[in-house]
Amino acid sequence: MQLLSIKTIAYIIAMMLVLGYGITGTYLLGERGAFNGFNAHKDSLINATYYTVVTLATVGYGDITPATGLAKIFVMTLILAGLGVFLSAVAVIGGEFMNSRIETLTGRVSAFEKRMFNRHIVLIGTNSTNLYLAEKLKERGERFIMITSDREKADQLKELGFSTFVADATSDMDMSKFNLDKARMIVIDVKDSSRTIYVLLVAKSLAKERRIVALVPTEEAARHIRSLHVATMIINPSDIAAREISNVAFTDEDKKHRV
Repeated sequence: MQLLSIKTIAYIIAMMLVLGYGITGTYLLGERGAFNGFNAHKDSLINATYYTVVTLATVGYGDITPATGLAKIFVMTLILAGLGVFLSAVAVIGGEFMNSRIETLTGRVSAFEKRMFNRHIVLIGTNSTNLYLAEKLKERGERFIMITSDREKADQLKELGFSTFVADATSDMDMSKFNLDKARMIVIDVKDSSRTIYVLLVAKSLAKERRIVALVPTEEAARHIRSLHVATMIINPSDIAAREISNVAFTDEDKKHRV
């Protein structure tokens, strides 16, 4: 859900004030007695609201019309104030909604989303580890975002309910939108080692002292990254998997020998 801008909130308040002015004035002028300024009594809030909305909508059915000079002056001020406020409000609110929709469809970062980038986890890349991690983070209700350069992949992830953005992770300008310096943790899981290094350098320059985890495919890539002294943690998923499998294999072999 997107928060409204200050300008939009101001217009909504103005709309409420105009409605309040119209309903209150119509109700008072429609009361029985000396202030009955219309051709029909409107001594109920429903009738007063109906007349106000019909007037502001410029429909003008003619079933209720001002009968006195005071009532006519009131209606003129209501029309002049109401049309200006409502037309402007519709333009502003509609424009903000469309901008928000465009940002969502194109993967751009909205102003509200940028304000939410605080103590969040940033998953750069959509390889298998980050996809699995995203599932687990979603189950735990953690605040996280995914960043990919693949627009088709981003659309698929959005359909699954993940907050995903299209950006070039090797671009300072693109990545500066995600407040990496306020993130809890950054996990880099991209396809090739050379790109991992570029992404890591950009992330480090923007994230300052935040924790960065770099996932690498080979031990050689891990050595190169360690030489840069920019990552707080370097993980080789293949190496971990191999060690786990070998541990299981040796344990089973030991059991056979004991038997």
